[in-house]
Amino acid sequence: MQIHAYAAHQAKDKLAPWDYQKPDLKPNDVEVKISHCGICHSDIHLIDDDWKMSRFPLVPGHEVVGTVTQTGSAVTLLKSGDRVGIGWQSGSCGTCEWCLSGQDNMCSKAQPTCVGRHGGFADSIITSERFAFKLPDNLESENAAPLLCAGVTVFSPYRLYQVKEGMKVAVLGIGGLGHLAVQFANKLGFETTAISGSPDKATEAKDLGAHHFLLNSDPAELKSKANSFDFILTTVSASLDWMPYMNMLRPNGKLCFVGATGGNITVPTGLLLGRQKSICGSNIGGVKVMNEMLEFAAKHQVVAKTEVMPMNQVNDAIEKVRHNQARYRMVLETGDK
Repeated sequence: MQIHAYAAHQAKDKLAPWDYQKPDLKPNDVEVKISHCGICHSDIHLIDDDWKMSRFPLVPGHEVVGTVTQTGSAVTLLKSGDRVGIGWQSGSCGTCEWCLSGQDNMCSKAQPTCVGRHGGFADSIITSERFAFKLPDNLESENAAPLLCAGVTVFSPYRLYQVKEGMKVAVLGIGGLGHLAVQFANKLGFETTAISGSPDKATEAKDLGAHHFLLNSDPAELKSKANSFDFILTTVSASLDWMPYMNMLRPNGKLCFVGATGGNITVPTGLLLGRQKSICGSNIGGVKVMNEMLEFAAKHQVVAKTEVMPMNQVNDAIEKVRHNQARYRMVLETGDK
């Protein structure tokens, strides 16, 4: 049987309809009929081959929501009819120390969903049952899709670095990642500050749960917040002067990157030593944190703000993401529920 998809045939190509032979189901695999798939900036990096890891024809898409239609002979976690989500990762060895501790994203044999295999801009997809996550009933599919990459990306560092209730947390960049990071921070009980260069986002940031708003285009305003935050989560892709943000950290504070800036980070070592500050990063999340994030989002009504377009308008949707016109996540819909 054929899977109907949208693929780029070379770097920077527009996506075009493309069919490929459905691979055989392995014992622990499930087939998922796709209803929704979010568009992430990582998909665009793959289409453009910015990371020199893409294989063409390339079917992007790693924020997948759909229904299990077929299960392998050894599948025990899922059954046909289950509504599931699939994120950036679709496989790991399952036996190393990282997999056994629930940090599958650190596995040296981790398998991305749309690198070396075909992703979710399609009518179906096959993945390991361990990486198809059953979705809580009260998460709408179009809102759940971005949680599978953007959501876990911003939730995971709060857990990884043990950010505690009552701590002072700032989120830098109120976009596709940041608008979820602010919601999670508020619901986790952090005193939450949104930092943006767009003054028009102040009201919406507070609606999302920010207690305070900081305009980072004003150097004096940044300087006034010295020694203010225990944790700053940076979701931006721009390369900035990071010294003002390091100065805003309290003793033992952390500047944590989940957005790839493409530039180097230079700070005096004395700044790290004297106040025990640190710079760190976080990479999606393993099976354990993904399940926790989905349950937390469902319980506390953390919702991705989305614009839905039909799958056959994928190129128009991608252009909106390219030009930062999405507010805040674009989601493709196949029409299959």
